[in-house]
Amino acid sequence: MRARRNKTAAQQCRYYEVENIHEYMVSVYINGNIAPFKELYKELCTDARKEFISYLFDEVIPTWRVEIIQATI
Repeated sequence: MRARRNKTAAQQCRYYEVENIHEYMVSVYINGNIAPFKELYKELCTDARKEFISYLFDEVIPTWRVEIIQATI
């Protein structure tokens, strides 16, 4: 199976059958699934990645925010 890459947030929401892909990604990370989180992040296009980082600063508590950003680097 070919890896998914350069997908918009809307495409990811449909594919994973979730309302908000950013919220889903945060919950995946918080539940300790670091490798799947990294794959989810890699699947996003550049604009969707920027939206995700903005979502982190707006919606996620600072402790998790730092950990999640470090996991994306």
